[in-house]
Amino acid sequence: MRKIIHRSIKSDNQYKEKLLTWSQQFFEVVWLDSNNYQQQYSNYDAVLAVDAFTSIQTDYYDAFEQLKVYQSATKDWLFGYLSYDLKNDVEKLSSSNFDGLQFPELFFFQPKKLFLLKGNKLEIQYLNLVSDEIETDLMHIESTVVSTEIAKPTEDDAVKIKLRIHKDEYFNKINTVLNHIQRGDIYEANFCQEFYAENTSIKPIEIYRNLNRISKPPFATFLKLYDKYLLSASPERYLKKEGCMITSQPIKGTAKRSSDKAKDDLLKKALSEDVKERSENVMIVDLVRNDLSKTATKGSVKVKELCKVYSFDQVHQMISTVTSDIKDEVHPVDVIKTTFPMGSMTGAPKISAMNIIEELEETKRGLYSGAVGYFTPNDDFDFNVVIRSILYNESQNYVSYSVGGAITAKSVPLKEYEECLLKAKAMREVLER
Repeated sequence: MRKIIHRSIKSDNQYKEKLLTWSQQFFEVVWLDSNNYQQQYSNYDAVLAVDAFTSIQTDYYDAFEQLKVYQSATKDWLFGYLSYDLKNDVEKLSSSNFDGLQFPELFFFQPKKLFLLKGNKLEIQYLNLVSDEIETDLMHIESTVVSTEIAKPTEDDAVKIKLRIHKDEYFNKINTVLNHIQRGDIYEANFCQEFYAENTSIKPIEIYRNLNRISKPPFATFLKLYDKYLLSASPERYLKKEGCMITSQPIKGTAKRSSDKAKDDLLKKALSEDVKERSENVMIVDLVRNDLSKTATKGSVKVKELCKVYSFDQVHQMISTVTSDIKDEVHPVDVIKTTFPMGSMTGAPKISAMNIIEELEETKRGLYSGAVGYFTPNDDFDFNVVIRSILYNESQNYVSYSVGGAITAKSVPLKEYEECLLKAKAMREVLER
């Protein structure tokens, strides 16, 4: 079904930039880049999938069942996303908040052309119907000129960011969440707020490059679906399947970085010992263990790492790693359905938290706090969590990014607000620079 060839390339970022630039001619693009971040569970340094041969696009109703049918029938590489609002397919929930982006709630496509990069080895997989284009495409990619200069926006490019929830209103909403916690309705809720710009045009590829340059995250994503774009600097894996093994790596706990190494080491140590941040993380680990147990073989759910602090260019993050084994007959889509949406972006207990979130947030989350990734022909998959991301509807001239934080009984509204601004820093910087 696919013609596969291998090439050796220079193992530098220049070839990656050429691939990404060349991809912009297509209507459907998914680019995933690990930025050479050293991580135990990575298969590729970068992946590019372009040009849909077949695809599925739907709202939340029966979405996972439709995806299951599509994935089973295709048995090929599939790339795409799950929006947060697929929660309405999994549970009796709804989404009625404002949506300025209008992304489909689920989208996957079977790419005609696929590039898998690991070190200096490039694997190229083209569907047979376009396999005669491989050599021509490789020539075009090689000859693509990529500017190494950081794009400087003009006055006309200036993006004026507005807050969907202002500071005083944010404090009121956090206090409402705290009241729910004190009443015992929930233990934790991930409350998010939107920053947005209307009547605004941006250059997605330039914004993505600048965002990636200052963040260098392990789950960076550039996604294009016709006039809709995701420019993501995500540090978080949602879920990975490799054979019978499932891996989830929730993030809970954030601290700023310092250019002074001694101060930076102290900030990292303080995060690792922070009682509130550790309790947030442990609550979500318990939730993930419970979710994974729904498809796991008996006794196979294990916490491989608990509250380990990893450092990224913008922030330190506390990450845990939870694994499980599943039976051969468990469908890959069912593993996703029984864990979606991810606990790190909802709260505990999950359904109560999602109901409270929906009531208090002002914006429909859509693709934000959903997941982008792929299925392989042998039923494996890997998905990130869509955070630290800019979303753009070109037709509507609407730009948006959202940030959130876990609210627990120990939360202080002002500190939560400051953490949101820290998480938003990179997105604001690339849009307003």
